Amino acid sequence: MNLESPKISVDKSPEDVFNFLADIKNFESLMPENISKFEVISEDKFLFALKGMPEIILKKKEVIPPNKIVLGAAGGKIDFSLIANITEVNSDSSEVKLDFTGDFNPMMAMMIKSPISKFIETLASSIPKAI
Repeated sequence: MNLESPKISVDKSPEDVFNFLADIKNFESLMPENISKFEVISEDKFLFALKGMPEIILKKKEVIPPNKIVLGAAGGKIDFSLIANITEVNSDSSEVKLDFTGDFNPMMAMMIKSPISKFIETLASSIPKAI
């Protein structure tokens, strides 16, 4: 399953956006209002839970400054990635698009497609306000 957020314009350089997203504690400020738990486990790993959903641990898997950060599931039964793609518009602005990829059975994919789509859209749209 592959899902994409809309491209979000940010009035910051790609380096500024990258540095913000590379610091995982900043993800707390991007989370939706229905977050019930957020905890930084280490400098490259955090745990979060949304109301009515199981806890999810994300770990920084790949970092390509200043254009890409890949967060992946750390443990658990489900393997997925959340990829932040940062594109330079000019020296003072950039665009960010979040991609979610995961290998799910059809039943699971049908159940989680809508909540995951809303989740990555919320994360992406929160970036300009949070930086």
